[in-house]
Amino acid sequence: MKKPKKPADGTSLRDISAGDIAAILAGTHSNPFAVLGVHKTDEGYVARCFILGAEAVTATALDGSVIGELECLDPAGFFSGDVKLAKQQPVRYRARRGDVEWAVTDPYSFGPVLGPMDDYFARQGTHLRLFDKMGAHPLKHEGVQGFHFAVWAPNAQRVSVVGDFNNWDGRRHVMRFRSDSGIWEIFAPDVPAGVAYKFEIRGHDGVVLPLKADPFARRSELRPKTASVTANELVQVWDDSAHREHWASVDQRRQPISIYEVHAASWQRRDDGSMLSWDELASRLIPYCVDMGFTHIEFLPITEHPYDPSWGYQTTGLYAPTARFGEPEGFARFVNGCHKVGIGVILDWVPAHFPTDEHGLRWFDGTALYEHEDPRKGFHPDWNTAIYNFGRTEVLAYLLNNALYWAEKYHLDGLRVDAVASMLYLDYSRKHGEWIPNEYGGNENLEAVRFLQSMNTRLYGAHPGVMTIAEESTSWPKVSQPVHEGGLGFGFKWNMGFMHDTLSYLAREPVYRKYHHNELTFGLIYAFSENFVLPLSHDEVVHGKGSLIAKMAGDDWQKFANLRAYYAFMWGYPGKKLLFMGQEFAQWSEWSEERALDWNLLQYRMHEGMRRLVRDLNFTYRSKPALHARDCEGDGFEWLVVDDFENSVFAWLRKAPGEKPVAVITNFTPVYRENYTLRLPAEGRWREILNTDADIYGGSGKGNGGRVQAVNAGGGVQAVITLPPLATIMLEPEF
Repeated sequence: MKKPKKPADGTSLRDISAGDIAAILAGTHSNPFAVLGVHKTDEGYVARCFILGAEAVTATALDGSVIGELECLDPAGFFSGDVKLAKQQPVRYRARRGDVEWAVTDPYSFGPVLGPMDDYFARQGTHLRLFDKMGAHPLKHEGVQGFHFAVWAPNAQRVSVVGDFNNWDGRRHVMRFRSDSGIWEIFAPDVPAGVAYKFEIRGHDGVVLPLKADPFARRSELRPKTASVTANELVQVWDDSAHREHWASVDQRRQPISIYEVHAASWQRRDDGSMLSWDELASRLIPYCVDMGFTHIEFLPITEHPYDPSWGYQTTGLYAPTARFGEPEGFARFVNGCHKVGIGVILDWVPAHFPTDEHGLRWFDGTALYEHEDPRKGFHPDWNTAIYNFGRTEVLAYLLNNALYWAEKYHLDGLRVDAVASMLYLDYSRKHGEWIPNEYGGNENLEAVRFLQSMNTRLYGAHPGVMTIAEESTSWPKVSQPVHEGGLGFGFKWNMGFMHDTLSYLAREPVYRKYHHNELTFGLIYAFSENFVLPLSHDEVVHGKGSLIAKMAGDDWQKFANLRAYYAFMWGYPGKKLLFMGQEFAQWSEWSEERALDWNLLQYRMHEGMRRLVRDLNFTYRSKPALHARDCEGDGFEWLVVDDFENSVFAWLRKAPGEKPVAVITNFTPVYRENYTLRLPAEGRWREILNTDADIYGGSGKGNGGRVQAVNAGGGVQAVITLPPLATIMLEPEF
């Protein structure tokens, strides 16, 4: 051991240099654990601390027994001295200034929490429990309660956790650097839950960056504040074993799935216009969805985000339910409440991009850490956001762990992955010269492909009851086919073609529809190439597009009739269903995130009739296996009328093995057609199980009196039926 250096006044610094003291006081020391805390010497143990404002410091063991008086080596608050200890252990200090005394538990007297296997798996990108290791977690460590903080910042000179518990002073909780993984960690004793914190990072160039929120934070402050918040581990008594076991045991493609897409901040609001809490949403939204017959609620992103008009799609806190609706436990209670009544919860998930807010992931440690440094790969021109570096193992692990986190901790039933097309193509929304080809010279983002395949493989492997749904707007092959067959591994894919073609058709005046008949028949060419969800989503009712009812052709009566016929057409069409909130009662105004839906419209007959129709469609779809059991398989569909463009009539049969078939017939003109001849597969009486022109739905009340008779007329089995104007009917055999 080298001889202790002595300052001019002769005081022993016990192997601590004046330069080390100066660096500690300035907050520039790269490894304060080598200076502060308890250290073994040849003579015993020495304790060193930096306590701002202290004039005298007494060291004690955790039980309060005095183990030494420390000397003040710098009036800024640096103390050092011998302590009487039998072994290395944490210590506390009694600091005094005048008549004021306070206690400080020394964070530098504790050993690390993370171990070498954490480093190994984190570096390999295969750590599947990062959400239990990174961020802030309550912990009793070496006999003391506190919070363990860990953050990945491999290129930083120094990282500190700052917060209300240390007056946001970056000199007081400088973290330990784990060079094998690039992770910084510290156990901060006596820190309680509910305290705001961020990370103060000094970049590789020595410049202190803007304070950063915790990428793994499980709770955040309410905007406009941006700090992360220490939170206890989520505690929820789950009552959903039957729900989860059901979905883990079935083929989801053959189950009825009808999704109600919800923006939680604007579905309903309090009388004063403020947002509902999760518990308030549970008391209103869950009973509503049960009554309406929806099987799932899909939320626009509810992870923390700073900007309301982004609807959550520009998130800065992938692991934190937004503070807008209360504490994270409230969301867990909401999910549990849904599961108890058989409703699944799907979360819109955004791994495609992240915002460039200075407190977020952008240039996190002074370098392009989570994003690509080259803007041709790391910047999204459509949304002015950054793009994750899918080729970096630690970034992939961050995103993969997030998918697993929501399924495990919050029992989510699925993830709808946003903007998948923007991930798959290197030239997405880019001109020639604005993108970098892959290693084979193509425009496919092979790193993103591997990430999506890994995410789906890991998520389905760990949680077989979940579903993943891709919002993918191109013809990328095998999106919803297994990875081992060359697919991306998603459970389902949004059928954007169905949405575009049908809305285009219905915006046309009925007299012109016969010239565009193929817009409704073309979709059946590819209807079974993927496992499709038919989406009438929020994207169709914003940015000047108007509501669905406003898109329909004709006068008000025709608009309502068109929309009713369209909904039944869609519910009878192969594929799972998704409808955005407010469209179930034909809200006239375009959706705005700033206000609640126009619920007052339900007092009017036509709007209440639309709501009742959607409710009946859901229950009909769920109760008739022919309408859902072969949604994704071609043997469940058969055309009955495909080429009657003159009358704009479409008819098909939905089938399932061992079940009664259902005939779906739509008349997309306002002409009342009596004596229409329809081919059917079997003789006998067929019951009219749904008619969108019924009076209870706001229609004219025309139809078939509840039944039609199919007979063998020599050229095959036929029925002469009545087709109400702008209406869809469904028929089921009585035998």
